[in-house]
Amino acid sequence: MKATWNDQVIAESDATIVIENNHYFPPVSVKQQYLQSSDTHTTCPWKGLASYYTLNVDGKQNKDAAWYYPEPKDAAAEIKGYIAFWKGVKVSE
Repeated sequence: MKATWNDQVIAESDATIVIENNHYFPPVSVKQQYLQSSDTHTTCPWKGLASYYTLNVDGKQNKDAAWYYPEPKDAAAEIKGYIAFWKGVKVSE
């Protein structure tokens, strides 16, 4: 799977985990230079507290376009630290 935004590949992996139709990418497969930590957090009843990244690619920003669970609940332990995308980020094979 590949995640692209603003004509750049943000992440690429054969080992994504699909939960609720979202592909969660292993952290090592994500190009960290495009990620900027965000103060945004949301809560999922069964996954726990999500943290967000803003994408910065070639001078353009996509606020809170990536999220991850740094300390997920037991039911979602397999995606600890894995990163998913939305807000116009294209995820495809």
